Amino acid sequence: MARTRQLAVPPAKRQQALTERRNTKMARSAHAYVRGNTAQFYEWLASRAAPRLPVGPSIWICGDCHIGNIGPVADDKGRVHIQIRDFDQSVIGNPAYDLVRLALSLAMAARGSDLPGITTANMMEAMLDGYEAAFPEVDDPEPKMPSTIKLVMKQALQRNWKSLAYERLTGTGLEFPLGKEFWPLAAKEQKAIQSLFKETALDELATQLRHREPQGKVKVLDAAYWRKGCSSLGKLRYAVLLDVDGNVVEGDDLCLIDIKEAHPSIAPRAKDVRMPRDPAQRVVMAAQHLSPALGNRMRAAHLLDKPVFVRELLPQDLKIDIARLRRKQARRVAAFLAHVVGHAHARQMDAPTRKAWVAELKRNHSRTLDAPSWLWTAVTGLLAMHERDYLDHCRRYVGGSA
Repeated sequence: MARTRQLAVPPAKRQQALTERRNTKMARSAHAYVRGNTAQFYEWLASRAAPRLPVGPSIWICGDCHIGNIGPVADDKGRVHIQIRDFDQSVIGNPAYDLVRLALSLAMAARGSDLPGITTANMMEAMLDGYEAAFPEVDDPEPKMPSTIKLVMKQALQRNWKSLAYERLTGTGLEFPLGKEFWPLAAKEQKAIQSLFKETALDELATQLRHREPQGKVKVLDAAYWRKGCSSLGKLRYAVLLDVDGNVVEGDDLCLIDIKEAHPSIAPRAKDVRMPRDPAQRVVMAAQHLSPALGNRMRAAHLLDKPVFVRELLPQDLKIDIARLRRKQARRVAAFLAHVVGHAHARQMDAPTRKAWVAELKRNHSRTLDAPSWLWTAVTGLLAMHERDYLDHCRRYVGGSA
């Protein structure tokens, strides 16, 4: 099959196309606008309009903990877990930020699903219950996996290399189909990527899941610029296909790699804590603490003098993308996703720290709907601000061409 190039964007016009694409994607829905606008989220939380959040222990947090950044990931032993899967905004900071970010995402999904306001209120309470249940010091039962998330998990367990190749590659030539999603590389990008995989650390990354010793035989078969995501649009992003042992026969000999530029985080970091100055090293270290299944499959590097983090894509790595929430499932989804985040936080704390943090949450956790909690106050304020600014965004970037 011939490579399709009619819609591919050349490197010289890449940035303009990415900016236009980002604005368009954010205009698709209020939920998409929230996902793509982390900076506004933290600006509001730092304003006088925001409530006082509980101050938790200084641990690694996701920093952008919305629904789409949680999902099934495979570890280096082939086991599948549901964990946090994005660490671009990760810092050592207050875990309450992850709770507010997830709560806002769930509230936006509820609004987009035409659920009544009382359901959103119940979801916030269920979130705190699910989060607290992740701590060993709490006797609350762990929330069961909702059917909507079971479906995603089932899909992840059934996927194999052929599933991934069908989605990302084309024909028998093992090439990325240049077009809307994959764009051609400049000569300097091609050369830099070839050099990158001659480094020992990247050789080890490509061979570790195959339980082979690095031998320097990793070969780049194809590479392309990858237009992916929303908030990350505008950063360097590459998809790379590797041959691991020099003998392309089956999927086990091939390796699909994601290279992504790392930028400084927008999320507030805790005072007097040490983090890697290199943004890529920060991302990898956060992943190892928050989601070991994914973090142990990542490496930090430099490409074209920019910090990047590199990971192998596995067929089981999927995101939870809930287009519509059903009323009966809403509470269970909220509790389960918060429980996943709770595990990521709790594993970083010793027993006294966990106990103190849960006590602080319970002290601020209202059990009655007529007494708004800090979480409810934050979410309602953020909802009002984001929905207003979302409409302005649509008028500014889409109105003229609609």
